[in-house]
Amino acid sequence: MKKTLLLGVLGLLASCGAVKVDYDYDRGTNFSNYTTYNYFSDMNSGLSQLDERRLLRVLDSTLTTKGFKLSEEPDFFINILSNEYRRNSVNNVGLGVGGTGGNVGGGLSVGIPISSGGLQRMIQFDFVDADRDALFWQAVSDSGYRDNASPSVREDMLRAVVAKVFSKYPPEKK
Repeated sequence: MKKTLLLGVLGLLASCGAVKVDYDYDRGTNFSNYTTYNYFSDMNSGLSQLDERRLLRVLDSTLTTKGFKLSEEPDFFINILSNEYRRNSVNNVGLGVGGTGGNVGGGLSVGIPISSGGLQRMIQFDFVDADRDALFWQAVSDSGYRDNASPSVREDMLRAVVAKVFSKYPPEKK
């Protein structure tokens, strides 16, 4: 019993730092038509210049591995949006007193902190068809973020985000 509880708590702690990704796409899209890409020239990612360069470097590497080529006349454009926010802490403490007839009872409840409040970063990736100027695929990632992290830690986190985001690209048609 103790081992099971310990494994459950460790699993919860490990999942707190994980990257969560939500996907959406146009079901009528033939993803095999897209082989070249570029970034919007007026992209305002919301990232620092250094983090944006790190992200684009990791993204270029990932897309090249998937067979895409950076082009001046691409099949699709990529737009990236990002923001940081503070997540609320999930802690609860409750106190209750009650009674019926001649009996009186009380209780105290303490919540276990499943997730502490911390800095989070959302990064949204939009793929827009160059000819139709229409969004055809989108991924929104959400992960923990430390603004005082070293450059190598920042790049590792961005690499984890990009790996998770593109693990399901192109999407399986359902």
